[in-house]
Amino acid sequence: MTRDQLLALGLGRDGIRWRVKRGLLYPLYRGVYMWGHPSPTPFARARAAVFACGEGAVLSHHSAAARWGIRPETDGPTDVTVIGRRVRLEGIRTHETPSLDPEDICSLDGLPLTSPARTLFDCASRLTTRDLAAAVEQAQVKRLVTQHSLRATLDRAPRRPGAPALRALLAEPAFTRSEAERRLVALLRAAKLPPPAFNHAIEGFEVDAVWRVERVVLESDSYEFHATRAAFERDRRRDALLTRAGYLVLRTTWLELTAQPYALVARIAEALALADARARAA
Repeated sequence: MTRDQLLALGLGRDGIRWRVKRGLLYPLYRGVYMWGHPSPTPFARARAAVFACGEGAVLSHHSAAARWGIRPETDGPTDVTVIGRRVRLEGIRTHETPSLDPEDICSLDGLPLTSPARTLFDCASRLTTRDLAAAVEQAQVKRLVTQHSLRATLDRAPRRPGAPALRALLAEPAFTRSEAERRLVALLRAAKLPPPAFNHAIEGFEVDAVWRVERVVLESDSYEFHATRAAFERDRRRDALLTRAGYLVLRTTWLELTAQPYALVARIAEALALADARARAA
């Protein structure tokens, strides 16, 4: 809570000082206090940072992504966007902007923060392609964003740093089997790695690609913005069953295959090498 809120409750300045001295109030930032407990929760820390930055401030970027549940919590500074002014406070990473569209601001449990779509937009320039795709998928699974809401956010600020990365993700074509297979075979051939069997049935499932001897499976995920919780859960159950059957399951995306092909090849090579080492040890 803020000093102004405490004064409005009738404590008075002396009453605030007395409670701080007695350990009933813990100062987190200048004019912002925690009541009754010296260790704030992530939510309380976020709320305190927004209060400390003053009128119109909103939680944003990675901190907002954590509150929406689309990125993990971090121990670093709290991200707060401040409109039309400059604020510098220890423990807070502020982001100044001339304005924020009302569509880009939400409230979650009484905490003002950027909308899920705007949060992804703000994070886009700071995440790897794979992490951004994963965050977008998680936002879809939680029903926080749609293709329309992401495009609308892009249209409101088309020149911001995160626009190219998010636009590339939105422009992703369908991950067709034939095109994915062609590209993957070319990559593996160039890397002198063995080709897999495509569209092969194992353990009652048809998988996109499998190295049968090494027991390595590669599945391709499409981010065409039609993900459902049922599909998400079904894929994870299938992965778990294949893992229990002794298969190592890798997942990739069209974006990784086209934008980060060497990273994909490195993951496949590592998986095949581990499988070979296990076979030799047995």
